[in-house]
Amino acid sequence: MTETPNTPAASPSAPVPPGVDPQLLEILVCPVTKQPLRYDREKGELISDAAGLAYPVRDGIPIMLPDQARKLD
Repeated sequence: MTETPNTPAASPSAPVPPGVDPQLLEILVCPVTKQPLRYDREKGELISDAAGLAYPVRDGIPIMLPDQARKLD
């Protein structure tokens, strides 16, 4: 079994949120645009720059519902 890096593909230097499977972050994309996401450690959100949305990560679970996402300024 080969090991994969512990960082999301869209942001190779970003740390992985606690409790979130790193492999899951490598395959997650924005449900609206299908573009990669980046993790904002300070706010605990997955950011879709393409859609202008921030998806929350609650208890280590990314909430990938557009109606639960915060609109970016």
